[in-house]
Amino acid sequence: MQYLVSVIFDEEGRATAEEEAAIDVFNDRLVAEGHWVFAGGLGAPATATVIDNRGGERLVTDGPFVESKEFLAGFWIIEAADLDVALGLAAEGSRACNRKVEVRPFL
Repeated sequence: MQYLVSVIFDEEGRATAEEEAAIDVFNDRLVAEGHWVFAGGLGAPATATVIDNRGGERLVTDGPFVESKEFLAGFWIIEAADLDVALGLAAEGSRACNRKVEVRPFL
């Protein structure tokens, strides 16, 4: 089963060199153990654009769709046998990137 591990942060800016090194080690482990699907970091909330085309007329708004102190800073998509394995991997990812993470299964 695949899971989305969202990295949650509350400060703009990139990971430190030490955090980046730890993330690389964690990513290598995910690949080696067959858990890796995809991962990526995201630009700051100020770089976001929201598009709403539900009413037949496109509305484009600069900035994030929700004003919040915390934001989605990046993510991993992992393959795990079950939620317990996914949670264990997510805990290690949280330690590596030094940020909170949220785990959700794909439907």
